[in-house]
Amino acid sequence: MQGARDFDAKIREIEEKIEQIKFYDNFKEKEKELKKLEKELKEAMKEVYSKLTPWQTVQVARNPKRPQTLDIIKALFDDFVEFHGDRRFGDDTAIICGFAKFEGINCAVIGHQKGHDTKERAFRNFGMPKPEGYRKALRIMKLAEKFSLPVLTFIDTPGAYPGMDAEERGQAEAIAVNLREMADLETIILATVTGEGGSGGALAIGVADRVNILKYAVYSVISPEGCAAILYKDAGKADVAAQSLKLTAKDLLSYGLVDRVIDEPEGGAHYFPEIVYENIKNVLREELRELKEIPIPELVRKRKEKFYKMGAFREE
Repeated sequence: MQGARDFDAKIREIEEKIEQIKFYDNFKEKEKELKKLEKELKEAMKEVYSKLTPWQTVQVARNPKRPQTLDIIKALFDDFVEFHGDRRFGDDTAIICGFAKFEGINCAVIGHQKGHDTKERAFRNFGMPKPEGYRKALRIMKLAEKFSLPVLTFIDTPGAYPGMDAEERGQAEAIAVNLREMADLETIILATVTGEGGSGGALAIGVADRVNILKYAVYSVISPEGCAAILYKDAGKADVAAQSLKLTAKDLLSYGLVDRVIDEPEGGAHYFPEIVYENIKNVLREELRELKEIPIPELVRKRKEKFYKMGAFREE
């Protein structure tokens, strides 16, 4: 299996050269060389990202520098107030929940937070929620429903936390309840997969009227490593499993599992966050405008129909 970061080695090599020049005392003396390297970087990104394999796309989706929920909130929302705790056990730092304004519209915001560095990733449990996280999210959704506020969710998790403590507190039940309640929630729900959408851990905040996904994000019932371990008894065959899982944005759209692919420049959202924030904002604005015209009973009916159709098949 190809190394996790081997495919973009050329990009990283050019980046390092650029950083070295920027730290050079007489920076302007090397301005010509810098421009040349920046051109090479752009060409390298185009070459690499134009032919990503599914497994390479997984590596891009997992990049710790990709925008996460708190970054998106800072970029797109005003007056964010975070809520903590599920009123049953405690607070889960892997899920961010609260209320904010999106272009003047009051809304609920919910999303996974993996963390960008080692310290934050440990604090956020690597974006793997426990039952109290899902119950906190549901608490916010119910408040949003009560006050007729749209719910905007941002998905980026390898999956729900599989530890014993989570199982003891009802991990499976918490996810199942969220699926049931979101299906019937009487308000607009928009979900956006920004990085890694893993299994029920992602779906527990992903039952929505519109499901969007960033171009280099992935969404799957299981991780490639987990799938390979089960099917091939070898997690090292994750690249083979990734090919079969059809987890890329393009595949998901073709199967009707997502509604829209939000564009990312070649290089990914972690290189060009401002462009991606603008793309997300434009999509959310358009979808909110469309969905607010649909009566709530019809909205809920269409949401259920959308998910009922998933996984249906027939024998020829």
